[in-house]
Amino acid sequence: MALADLSPFAQVKRRIIGEVRQVFNDQQRGQQPVQRRADGLFGPGSVAWQVHGDVTTMMVGGVASLLLQMLHPGVLAGVWDHSDFRRDMIGRLRRTARFIALTTYGSREEAEAVMARVRKIHHHVAGTLPDGTAYSADDPRLLAWVHVTEMTSFLDAWLAYGNPAMPLAEQDRYFAEVAVIGERLGADPVPRSKAEALALIAAMRPELVADARSREVAQIVLSQRSPKLAAQPIQIVTFQAAVDLLPRWAREMHGLPASGLGRPLVAAGTFGLARMLRWAFQA
Repeated sequence: MALADLSPFAQVKRRIIGEVRQVFNDQQRGQQPVQRRADGLFGPGSVAWQVHGDVTTMMVGGVASLLLQMLHPGVLAGVWDHSDFRRDMIGRLRRTARFIALTTYGSREEAEAVMARVRKIHHHVAGTLPDGTAYSADDPRLLAWVHVTEMTSFLDAWLAYGNPAMPLAEQDRYFAEVAVIGERLGADPVPRSKAEALALIAAMRPELVADARSREVAQIVLSQRSPKLAAQPIQIVTFQAAVDLLPRWAREMHGLPASGLGRPLVAAGTFGLARMLRWAFQA
């Protein structure tokens, strides 16, 4: 059906959906949106389907998790030495979003394939930190840091802008479900409850470092221009929401200010975006 044949509301919805799909799928490489399959790692009744199914909260949580991850020198070095993040940070965020989509909603075969591909990439990522310490992306502890910061940030964003009333039992079930992703990637330890996730983050805090390299990466992340000029104000709001989502100690390590008096406006903008996208994507 041609766009002109649709009702005005349907036309708006289709345009919004098209814009979002352009952001999250590399159309130059022929990528199509991931189709939801009931035969994957989780399924329609899972908490993972609920948490990972909201575009806005996943954007906010994804940026927050990347800022947290870069505070670990080993994780930062892998990105610094072995990726083109300076030229393509949006591409990195897009690849992370597609990995989460495939492991959450794809078939078991698709999920296993993308996890195997990531493991293969990790096998070739190794080097030496500025202080001479060796690092490897296969290190189970580094993988655990990446896993716990991602899943904690996704859940925190969902609690902030999706379902603040989610019971603790469901939050625990979320970590128990997504543990399979961390385990398949080689992470150890892998938290299976919210308490275990928070304990792991606390245990790893002494290993975190804020330096010139981590500040440069944070600046690159937060100064990215949206692929669509009209979406730039939305990106500014969601990126600030990601900064606000960080634990206070992480913001202070990065030297990033919270919204302060402007926080209600940031929150209102993020809630508004979330409502608009949910409206557009609902059947």
